[in-house]
Amino acid sequence: MHVIPAARYLARRKRQNLLLGLLALVALCMLLLGMSVGNGVVRLPLGLSEHELALFVRLRLPRVLMGALVGAGLAMSGTLAQAVLRNPLASPFTLGISSGAAFGAALAILLGGASQWGMAGNAFVFAALTAFAALGFARLRDSRPETLILGGVAIMFLFSAATSLLQYVATEYQVQAIVFWGFGNLGRVGWSELGMAAVMILLPVPFALKLSWDLNALLAGEETASSLGVNVRRLRIGGILAASLMAAGAICFTGVIGFIGLVAPHIARLALGAEHRFLIPGAALFGASLVTFSDV
Repeated sequence: MHVIPAARYLARRKRQNLLLGLLALVALCMLLLGMSVGNGVVRLPLGLSEHELALFVRLRLPRVLMGALVGAGLAMSGTLAQAVLRNPLASPFTLGISSGAAFGAALAILLGGASQWGMAGNAFVFAALTAFAALGFARLRDSRPETLILGGVAIMFLFSAATSLLQYVATEYQVQAIVFWGFGNLGRVGWSELGMAAVMILLPVPFALKLSWDLNALLAGEETASSLGVNVRRLRIGGILAASLMAAGAICFTGVIGFIGLVAPHIARLALGAEHRFLIPGAALFGASLVTFSDV
């Protein structure tokens, strides 16, 4: 077994802590930038008139905070999916959650108009159903990462085809609404949507951090993890459940924002290494920064 010298171990820990602090500072700067840029004018939200302050609090602030929250949730979801499936291409798309949410929103538009809460509620329901389907694959006695990935891809194509069918029978206005929702947009959120999304995204975070050691052991292989006392099947189910809840909470209010769950974990892994105690918060900070900056 390879043993890391104590001095080298402490130096690496110090470097990881410094990088986490730097990522937190960058995320804070992106939040301030998002709050300060609007209508093409860079302006800090200080010294505003009463009317401008009301617009800032009602429109811009929840949008910026939702961007950071969604970016963090998708990044953590992708990190967990890649860890438990041991596949670098795993993401909420791989599990079919994004396609399920898109179908739910399209169905709500087709049946009940374009109500924000109707679309969000239906998107969450179908995202949750997709997550339970993924959990069903995970609970199979002989389930392997390949089985879960293939099952998720099959679910993704199934819901994509169903969404295309809904677009075929929808009116012109409904097709526009479905396509617009699928693009992903932070402009539809307010404080109530932000609160609901925060509960769904942040609730699994302590559980995900608690799984860090088990996820680190899984990096060495399923047999090694089992020999270290890790229940791999239970770990996979718990990881998929947490990743699914985070992704569903992020997608149901903002639409499909696909690249964060795939890109953010890889960049955070390059900077911080593969230890999930640092990787999960690092990916969350990078995802929050990326979405906030992309929305400026």
